[in-house]
Amino acid sequence: MSLDNTTRETIENHLQQNKVVLFMKGTPEQPMCGFSAQTIGLLNQLLPQYHTINVLADEAIREGIKVYGDWPTIPQLYISGELIGGCDIITGMFNSGELHEMLGQAKPDRTPPEIQITDLAVKNISEAMSGHSDLALHFSIDNGWQARFQLGPAEGHEIEVKANGMVILMDIATAQKAKGAVIDWVDTLEGEGLKIDLPGAPKPVDQLTVTDLQQKLTNSEILLLDIRNENERALATIAGSEPLDKAMLAKLESMPKDTAMAFICHHGNSSQGAAEHFRRKGFTNIYNVAGGVNAWSLEVDDSVPQY
Repeated sequence: MSLDNTTRETIENHLQQNKVVLFMKGTPEQPMCGFSAQTIGLLNQLLPQYHTINVLADEAIREGIKVYGDWPTIPQLYISGELIGGCDIITGMFNSGELHEMLGQAKPDRTPPEIQITDLAVKNISEAMSGHSDLALHFSIDNGWQARFQLGPAEGHEIEVKANGMVILMDIATAQKAKGAVIDWVDTLEGEGLKIDLPGAPKPVDQLTVTDLQQKLTNSEILLLDIRNENERALATIAGSEPLDKAMLAKLESMPKDTAMAFICHHGNSSQGAAEHFRRKGFTNIYNVAGGVNAWSLEVDDSVPQY
């Protein structure tokens, strides 16, 4: 496939105008593939702001960027106009500290986190590892704070954690999230299994009814962020809401992490992803408006059009 001049110019404009550019599937608020989500999670730990392009919104860019950098997969990270690579390379560079240096950040703290693992958990994990003495025990926590164990060869970049006689390997991002973790083995109605408590995990996104939202807006208790595009906002807008545009994204970075924020869309589905994104960035007072603008029109203010 050849790259037409218009697409090439569009790509080069993005790269010339922004130091850090990520070509990804979806948006930072709602990534549409696991690799894009993982890459976003790493970059969010290093940078308050960077430029992203949703390749799913433009087929010419989606295929053109593969030709431009001679790289077949998405996501792709560019820094100062140079292709760095995809998810695996970015993850490796993050864990080695090379990505930190490239972005002018301090090298990551490699101090092993203090964790607790009960005797019963040790017993059951050891039994599961029986016959696999050639493999290491890896522990990972993803961007959604889902934790899991797996067996595999050591890659060399991991942080080694020792707890209750077990040796556990973690990547940098996991080690930072695992501080104070308690790993137990429990027997519940659903069956036996590991129970992993992560004290650092942000609380889940709360669902906010439109009537409760109305009360909070009346009392100036919350910032309402509308994630819909400009055309949708022109069709129906709630007074006092703010568009989640570039200017607002920059403003949010400097706000206290306990700022009360509610996210709204047409029906409350896409806004859930946006709320989860900011929850993962450390904000602790986050809501999703159940039913969205449509529910507001039906239950609070019928002067707001339905569409």
